[in-house]
This record gives sequence, structure tokens and C-alpha cells, in this order.
Amino acid sequence: MRYEGVVYRPPSEAGSLIIQLTIGCARNTCTFCAMFKEKQFRVRKLDEVVADLEEARRYYSHIKVRRIFLADGDALIVKTKDLLYILEQIHRLYPEVERISAYGAPADVLMKSDEELRQLKEAGLDMIYIGAESGDDVVLADVKKGVTSAQLIEAGQKLKRAGMVVSITLISGLGGTARVKEHALGSARVISAIKPEYVGFLTLMVEPGTPLYDDWKAGKFQLLGPREVLQEMRLFVEEVDSEGTVFRANHASNYVPLKGTFNRDKEEMLRQIAQAEEAGVFRPDMFRGI
Repeated sequence: MRYEGVVYRPPSEAGSLIIQLTIGCARNTCTFCAMFKEKQFRVRKLDEVVADLEEARRYYSHIKVRRIFLADGDALIVKTKDLLYILEQIHRLYPEVERISAYGAPADVLMKSDEELRQLKEAGLDMIYIGAESGDDVVLADVKKGVTSAQLIEAGQKLKRAGMVVSITLISGLGGTARVKEHALGSARVISAIKPEYVGFLTLMVEPGTPLYDDWKAGKFQLLGPREVLQEMRLFVEEVDSEGTVFRANHASNYVPLKGTFNRDKEEMLRQIAQAEEAGVFRPDMFRGI
């Protein structure tokens, strides 16, 4: 296997075979993100990708590979015909595979037609992870995400129409102290419009070397404290309407672990938030991580 640089994957892909279809991130402009900065984006040659699939098959000759994740940052930018070819090779080599997934930047989803997404789904691309980060247009512009909330909704709905499973990531505190309400309510609006199968909430941790870290050090951006994060989370949970969506805010970055299924568990999650606020017990910063 020829992995190039640091390889990132969603937490739920911990047990998956990871294959780099692209190297790096095609846009790489988000002010909070330190991922892929050491890489020059490119789409790998298809014969290299197939060679990795074949090598992994030999290595896992006596193991059933149930899940495959196509890295790096946005595999959906690859031409549809090339994606279809790679999916065909995966099924040839791994007939036992049950799920194939990838990151999908919203702009890359929007570049695919409904028919292309349907073809990819039928060929076995089952699940797409979207880093939405926020549903507030001001926050999205400030962090240079490159899309609006309306485009996020359009991208998510396109994937849903194609029959793909959609997992969306949001970042608590990304609007700083100035946009707590707007970030929470905008994010709830986006999720309610898409109704993805999964939503994950991380909590912002500024990383050295990023523009957002520089803004924080210069006093131009104010981080939320634990209680403000919970206030933002409460607003989000109260407003979201996404029946059946599995919700997780139990990442290592979160001050308080929270999980449930919308809308069934809203009241219980709100109770847990209130309990945490009253107790004032939060994960110490020294134990938080990206």
C-alpha cells in the first residue's frame, strides 16, 4: 500500500480499508483546518489505485473486507467514469464489501448531475460524508468554506435523492462568541432541510498554523467556553427537526458527550444539557483532542 502523507478518515471508518483515490484537498481554503496542508492536490492515476486494491486484497486474503473508504479530502471531484471504474474494480476484488464511502465536498456534489449520483449509488458508492461546519452564511463566508447554506442544502438533498446515506459534520463554536445564536439556528435549519442519516458535532479547537488560530491570538476571534458551547448546542437541539437522524456529539473535542436520535431523543438530550450546565462539570482542555 502506498499511502502519501497523513491520511484522515471519519471516526466511523476506523475499521475500514482506506484507499487514496485523491491526494489532499482540492480547495484547502478553510481557515480552521490544518488537514492536508503539506499535500499538493491531485487525482491519483487509476492504475496506481487498482494496484493498491490488489495489494490489499493479497494482504487480506483470508479476511473479509466489509467496508472501504475512498480518501483523501474529496473523492467526488474525480470524473464519474473514473469513479465508476474504481467501484467496479472494488467489487471485482472484494465481492464481500458491504459499504463504500467517501468525503464529498458540497461543491463537488453540486457538480455531479442527479443521474451521475444515481449511477454511482447503483455502482456501490453507498455513503458520503459532508463537512458542512455551519448553516450560517456569515460563518461560512468567514471561514472561507466556499459554499452557502442554500448550496449545502442542495448538495445534501441531491445525495438523498440518489439514495445515498448522508453524514454531516458541524463544528460547535465556529462562529465564536459573536455568532452563537446564528450558527446554532442556521445549522438546525440546514439539517432540518436535508434530514441526513447522521449528524456529528465537533467542538472547535484552534490549531497552530491556521488563519483562525492567528485571528484568535490577535484577539480578532473569541472562542466559546464550555457553558457557551452548551448554550449553542441547546439552541440547535431545540430547533432541529430531522426525524430519524442519528446525532453524535461525543467526539474527543466535545466538552460534554451527547448522543441520541432526532426527534425521539430531543427531550432527553436537552435534559442532559441542562444537567451538565447545572453541574458545571466539563471535559478538561488537556483531555480534549481533534
